[in-house]
Amino acid sequence: MGYAVPLASLIAQGLFWVSFLTLAYAFLGYPVLVALVARLRPRLVVKGDAGFTPLVSAVVVVRNGVDRIVPRVRNLLESDYPVDRLEVVVVSDGSTDGTEAALSTLADPRLCVLGREGHCGKASGLNAALAQARGDVVVLGDARQRFAPETIRAFARCFADPQVGAVCGALDVTPGVDAVSGGVDAHWRLENFVRRQEAAFDSSIGYTGAICAVRRAAFVAIPEDTILDDVVTPMLIALQGYRVVYEPAARGSDPQPFASGIEHRRKRRTMAGNFQMLFRYPRWLLPWHNRLWWQLISHKYLRLLGFPLLVSMMAANVALLHVPGYRVLLCGQFVFYALASLGILVPSLRHRVFALPASFVFVNWRTMLGLRDYLLASRKPGWEQAA
Repeated sequence: MGYAVPLASLIAQGLFWVSFLTLAYAFLGYPVLVALVARLRPRLVVKGDAGFTPLVSAVVVVRNGVDRIVPRVRNLLESDYPVDRLEVVVVSDGSTDGTEAALSTLADPRLCVLGREGHCGKASGLNAALAQARGDVVVLGDARQRFAPETIRAFARCFADPQVGAVCGALDVTPGVDAVSGGVDAHWRLENFVRRQEAAFDSSIGYTGAICAVRRAAFVAIPEDTILDDVVTPMLIALQGYRVVYEPAARGSDPQPFASGIEHRRKRRTMAGNFQMLFRYPRWLLPWHNRLWWQLISHKYLRLLGFPLLVSMMAANVALLHVPGYRVLLCGQFVFYALASLGILVPSLRHRVFALPASFVFVNWRTMLGLRDYLLASRKPGWEQAA
């Protein structure tokens, strides 16, 4: 009995520090470490010159996008790329608002429209588009964003390197207007930083689905209920031995600012997709099967533990109030959650003192909601459209 209290205290301290260090590694330590590896072991991409112009298929999967699809297709057709080396494939995923009729007004032989009956989901649309595409390089984008004129050419040049299987571009997003979205904007910048560093020495874990490109010969059809096609597809390409790289010259812009309501839905979907990927592809965790296992665990899967780790930190801290120093740590946690609460409840408080805690709590709570969504609706088509 005399050892019960010290042992309980030791367990609580271990739980507290393991939780804290895991959180710190997942959200701060890994970005620093991967940047260090990229600096010490850089791998260059051997790009083609201006005369390297493989046949390119630009693909957009859209559902009920009548107001934006025509300007989007024009944006692609007007790219700075040889006219005879570019085609645009649009998949209308059961649109009911006249999207296909609007596309019929574009009299351009380079445009191919695939109208699909019923709502099949984005993954199904991508499979159909890649089966139809004739290009050696397939550039993928969404209906809302716009590409810079040189983006397609910048993508194409990367595929002169036979080791490149997919390329992620750079997307500029309009900053948010409240505390949570301001913090999410910072999270978005961190995510892009990590992708660049991963790609600098091997391969990025995922790409931005709104601006990316794949080698058509390396594309593998994905299950039609796939939620995170922008992670599953590049991972399947990387598992074939190819690299997934980052090309900053391939630029796009998104006019829709980060907003907490939209981010609420998007984050839940993203987290549900991460859980789907974890349970569907368990072999990706094995070093002898997946050379990117360390990046995948550190970049994606450890973050799924965020909310349970926050809870375990708080519970362990409360149990350790009798130990010197832990009262100060508990006060620090209360201050952190108070700032987060103010950032969530008072949207006008956009200063990073409120925005960063608010977005951190926001993202980790959405992880739990994403798990619930996955368990309750894992068979539904993976498609979401922002308002």
